[in-house]
Formats: sequence, C-alpha cells, structure tokens
Amino acid sequence: MGRSTGDDMILSYNDVVLRRSDLDILSGPHFLNDRVIELYFSYLSSCYPSDNILLVPPSIAFWLQNCSDKDSYKAFVEPLNLPAKALVVFPVNNNDDVTKAEAGSHWSLLVYYRTANVFVHHDSCRGLNHACSKKLYTSVAKFMGNIDSDVKYQEDQSSPQQQNGYDCGLFVTAIVRVICSWYTSSERVDQEHIWFSDVKEQVTSTTVSKMRNEILNLIKELMSVS
Repeated sequence: MGRSTGDDMILSYNDVVLRRSDLDILSGPHFLNDRVIELYFSYLSSCYPSDNILLVPPSIAFWLQNCSDKDSYKAFVEPLNLPAKALVVFPVNNNDDVTKAEAGSHWSLLVYYRTANVFVHHDSCRGLNHACSKKLYTSVAKFMGNIDSDVKYQEDQSSPQQQNGYDCGLFVTAIVRVICSWYTSSERVDQEHIWFSDVKEQVTSTTVSKMRNEILNLIKELMSVS
C-alpha cells in the first residue's frame, strides 16, 4: 500500500522539507507546526541576509531549551557561533517532553539583542510560556560570549495578544518579520524600547489574520520555482 498523499513531500527549501499535510495546517484555523515555522524562518533569513542575524530553527531551540547534558550542550551550541551574532531569535514551545515530537500547545518568541545585552520574550497569550522561555534563557545566556556576564531578561508586556487558541505561531512569524525589518532598517536607532513600538504598530489582528494566506502563497510560489 502506498503512502497517503498527506505524507508526500511537496517542497524542499534550503534545509526544510514540507509535506502536503503542512498545507492543510495553513488552510484552516490550526496550530502551526515546527516545519511551517522553520520554513518561514529560513525564508526570512534569505530576505534579510546578514552574518549578524541568526533565526534558530524550532527543533534546535527545543533541544537547547531541554538538553540537560552539559557536555553535549556545549558541543551542540558552539557551531551556532552565538558570540558573533547581534540578533538571535529563538521560537519557544511549551512541550517539555523530549520523547514526543510536536507535542506542545503554544509558541512564543525569545529574542536576544546584543547592543542592549538583553533577552526579550514576546508571548501572545498572557505569559503562558514564561517558564519555558526563562528555561531557555538560563541555558543559553552563558554561551552568548558577553564581556558583561549580566545578561538581562525581559518580558515585553506590550506584546500583541491572540484572541483564540491557535494563532500563536502566526504571531511568532509576524513578530519575527517586524524585528528583522527593524534591525536591517537604515533608520534603526538603539533606543530604550528597541523594536517594541514597531511590533505594537505593525503586528495587529488584521496583519496576523493575513499571515496564513501569505505563508500559504509563499509556499506555492516556492513550489512553482523549485
């Protein structure tokens, strides 16, 4: 018996492989999975190419969040070259069971900005991922290569909030896009609130509601040229 069409590969983009079932996620009110978020991160990395920016894939961020073996952790994190990055973005998932893939129920975003020496957590569901985000921050902060070891952590209380139980991944993709645009803008200044005002102004219920179709159309476009 052949495989179901839901398992068929439809796109290979950089190192990301999408299957037909991933399109179903984008066609309805569903929770985004790792692959869709990783694809969009990879696409943004192509749109905003910079040696100073690192958009960490969900699978790697999950491993960094949950690995308890210090030797393995060090060997795994060093190739990321975090001390050379000015902006590092980690998707955060509340799955705490390393034996189960894609078992979480909420996405948020942890962003490190070297100029301010701060990790900022954006959570679209009233701090639901606070503990997971702090766990990742505690694990990875020591590897950022700061002369000043006091790396700060901050919850962005002004982060836009979702109105349902499934759009958290879309908020993540929308916020990442705004931050990348802010960082690469020639008008960027190192102000106290860094990108916060940009996120507040540009990530609205309207823009987030359009993200599903935008990502779906992006995938179809990439399929047509692959």
